[in-house]
Amino acid sequence: MRFMSLIHGFHLKNLRGDIYGGLTAAVVALPLALAFGVASGVGPIAGLYGAIFVGFFAALLGGTPSQISGPTGPMTVVMAIIFIEYIDQPALAFTIIMMGGAFQILFSVLRLGSLISLVPYTVISGFMSGIGVIIIILQLGPLLGHSAPAGGVMGTFLGLPAIFAAIKWDAAAIGFGVLAVVWLMPAKLNRILPAPLVALIIGTLIVVNYLPEVSILGEIPTGLPQLKLPQIDFSVLPAMVGWALILALLGSIDSLLTSLIADSVTRTHHRSNRELFGQGIGNLIAGIFGGIPGAGATMRTLVNVRAGGATPLSGMLHALILLALVLGLGPLASHIPHTVLAGILVKVGIDIIDWGYLKRVTRAPRSGVVIMLIVLGLTVFVDLIVAFATGMVAASLLLVKRMTDLQLASVRAVSGAEDDLDFSAAEQKILTEYGGSIVLYHFDGPVSFGAAKGIAKRLVLDESHKILILDLTDVPMVDTTGAFALDDVIVNARELDASVILAGANDKVVDVLTRLGVMAGMAQSQSVATRQAALEMAEHLIRD
Repeated sequence: MRFMSLIHGFHLKNLRGDIYGGLTAAVVALPLALAFGVASGVGPIAGLYGAIFVGFFAALLGGTPSQISGPTGPMTVVMAIIFIEYIDQPALAFTIIMMGGAFQILFSVLRLGSLISLVPYTVISGFMSGIGVIIIILQLGPLLGHSAPAGGVMGTFLGLPAIFAAIKWDAAAIGFGVLAVVWLMPAKLNRILPAPLVALIIGTLIVVNYLPEVSILGEIPTGLPQLKLPQIDFSVLPAMVGWALILALLGSIDSLLTSLIADSVTRTHHRSNRELFGQGIGNLIAGIFGGIPGAGATMRTLVNVRAGGATPLSGMLHALILLALVLGLGPLASHIPHTVLAGILVKVGIDIIDWGYLKRVTRAPRSGVVIMLIVLGLTVFVDLIVAFATGMVAASLLLVKRMTDLQLASVRAVSGAEDDLDFSAAEQKILTEYGGSIVLYHFDGPVSFGAAKGIAKRLVLDESHKILILDLTDVPMVDTTGAFALDDVIVNARELDASVILAGANDKVVDVLTRLGVMAGMAQSQSVATRQAALEMAEHLIRD
């Protein structure tokens, strides 16, 4: 029982629902795992191994009780590119999977689960939509009866004229028929018999009995997989680390987003860092046993929940059912046609595209739309790593720009009593009497690097001003660049023989200013606790 208590959300009160949920999820996962294995370039059995090992260990050790994990579209696209890049050294590709799992474990240890979820929605939207487009493009060849052209997305583009000029109509008819089944099957029937499974069975039976010339998967090895020992090539190690980080980040984001969806449906709360740990262990072991990487799968998780699955038992059971299929039913799966899997994957690609955001692009903020389109285009036509990095940098710069504008707008110059700041009667009196000699700058919010240059330009004195008051009452923090900007202002004031008084700076702000030498040369009495004390000191200095 103590072992069971270590599994997050595990109990036996929902045994019947978990059994049915696990069985249903396995039925849905089978054709998808095979399809993702083929799409990755590693092979259908690798898709099953990924579903088995990621699915079992993510459920056993993860932090989302009802989640079903396994190969997903985004992870498969990345794996396909990795496998193409290391086609002559497959051991390196599997090592990258292991490294990706290790990075996820590291994310968990460093408790980065909450931080990964801070990736801007526009970046996620463009990335996911781009991956959906890639899946569709890469499946056009198999859907129309041809093998996928070499060279990834661009290779497929270049090969499209030849593919469209020689469509194999028998295979295409099956492929589009499968697409119609998974797209149009009524929701009520889909809950009982998952559409991908129905399409898989019908399409395979038609080809086996009536269309033997349509290409099929061929022999699928059965039995337990062979171990893949990690291998490092130091000449390409930086690239391997880069791909591993992409797998880890994408898998983590994909999983945690699915966890949030599962929470909303089941009214539970997942544990982000524990989920990353379970996903990391699953991907690490999948790489060791020759499986492709995986993550939390939204569709399979929802299928599991709707079928009654509520605890990690359903996820573990789904993996064990797939293992039984690998150990005994491989020969049956070998007859599945490529065009059938392509039809299923095209629907997966369509579902991955963020149609919800695309429908709102005319109403959404233009800057966010631009970032989304840039990420989408780079994902499809350039590189997944470049797309993700560019999107994050662009979104971060946009955030800095917006924060800078807000910070600059919060800087208020007061040289009389006409301003609408909430001054006390005593403060109003001093400003009314000495407004020509005193200038007070009020800051509202952090003083950070983005606004530093603008602040330095704004805080300008003339010769009539004898006292400069920097009202930092509402400033929670000052970073290094902001501190040096304030230092420039203080130095310029001294050159004009004006006295500088700091008002209301909290201990953290004073500590930063002191350690960076900004307070040097200022009398201790020129840093006071309140704005009124600063104005009273200014009045005293002017009178003297």
